[in-house]
Amino acid sequence: MRRASVTPDEFRAAGHGLIDWIAEYLETVGDRPVTTAIAPGEIRSRLPEHPPDEPETWSQVMTDVDEVIMDGVVHWQHPSFFAYFPANTSYASILGEVLSAGLGINAMSWVTSPAATELETLMLDWMQELLALPTAFRSDAPTGGGVIQGTASEASLVAILSARHRATDGHVNSVGDTTSLVAYMTSQAHSSLEKGLRIAGIGTDRIRIVDHDASFAMVPDALEAAIAADRAGGLVPFFVCSTHGTTSSMAFDPTPQIGEICARNDVWLHVDAAMSGIAALVPEHRWVNEGLEFADSYCTNPHKWMGVNFDCDLYWTRDRRSLLGALSILPEYLRSAAAEDNAAIDYRDWQIPLGRRFRALKLWFTIRLDGLGSFQEMIRRHIGLTQQLAMRIAGDQRFEILAPHPLNLICIAAHDDAATDALVEEINASGRALVTRTVLDGRSALRLSIGARTTTAVDSDRLWQLVGELSPPR
Repeated sequence: MRRASVTPDEFRAAGHGLIDWIAEYLETVGDRPVTTAIAPGEIRSRLPEHPPDEPETWSQVMTDVDEVIMDGVVHWQHPSFFAYFPANTSYASILGEVLSAGLGINAMSWVTSPAATELETLMLDWMQELLALPTAFRSDAPTGGGVIQGTASEASLVAILSARHRATDGHVNSVGDTTSLVAYMTSQAHSSLEKGLRIAGIGTDRIRIVDHDASFAMVPDALEAAIAADRAGGLVPFFVCSTHGTTSSMAFDPTPQIGEICARNDVWLHVDAAMSGIAALVPEHRWVNEGLEFADSYCTNPHKWMGVNFDCDLYWTRDRRSLLGALSILPEYLRSAAAEDNAAIDYRDWQIPLGRRFRALKLWFTIRLDGLGSFQEMIRRHIGLTQQLAMRIAGDQRFEILAPHPLNLICIAAHDDAATDALVEEINASGRALVTRTVLDGRSALRLSIGARTTTAVDSDRLWQLVGELSPPR
């Protein structure tokens, strides 16, 4: 007899068991290797090549999770995860994600779920207040507002499309010609910016890589000279990305000066603070907001340094007319009186996809259940650990610090590139920690990103001990 699909009672039992499994995993994740040596294709080879003919039991599925899937998981919540960037989760956030999945709504417009739209608008206003962002970004500002995107990559593309619409006075929607439009950033800007520009029809010949200084921050005079040269050549400068905390080096572009240049030249300024903007939750680090009064758009990621599980990017604009001009398309089957009367927001017009999840729930749960103080404590702890580690490194003749380290990222190099690369590989192969390699002005660098929710001074000490074991004295 064919077994029925999961019943409500089975769901309850499995759900309780899964919550227990997750709690146990997060409580003991530090006992595991951060990652394991596994060959490409190995996980697939250990699972059936073809789907089952009949439904299987929950215990069969979880056996494969424990015995196969977990062997191929990189443990981003591990206290010795020092790679890439923070990607924290929290129990409160997981609960919000579970509720979102259980409700199963598509929050594409106000009429498809008024609560999803209005809670999201409120969350963007709450976060504007908590981060002390310009009031021009608030939903009640004349032309501002915010939205939850999936990632900063999506936010960057929305900013580019908004800028493209404004620079062409909307004509791009009818003729699609972008050949004269030019964008500007440094080599330290995230790769998603170039990808977004390509998607928007801006080829690499129309992307200007502006010089950076010794701290890897944009040189304003170089930006102004590049804009002037392009205008003289009959081109249209339309978009500048200023980064507050670059991924490779945590450089901070000088947005106050960049903003003045953009304002004089009527160029859209997007500030990408995906990596570090959440630091503004801590009053003494609100310097990360410098220059935002000039920004046409801005984004940062609670899913990096706030404990809201992936995916949750916050995107604000002071020019929603350009955003809507670029992205709003209204077929008959999506019309509603509420939207046509401007009484409600349809967030489908603020993003690339039509469909959207109820992401605001996990942000709301996290703020309410964990509280601002828990975020501030974590951020201060990570920054303190970073500065302590930097002092150790500065006193060690085996290493050189290659970039400023104002927050929670240190980039170091050994005496030559081969030694640096070997150290990265050996640390990661040990399973005792995970770090990332990058290249800064042609030099290999080992990135140490201290941002996991569970990382303590003990874990930082163990990392430095591991580095010492793997790096013979010169």
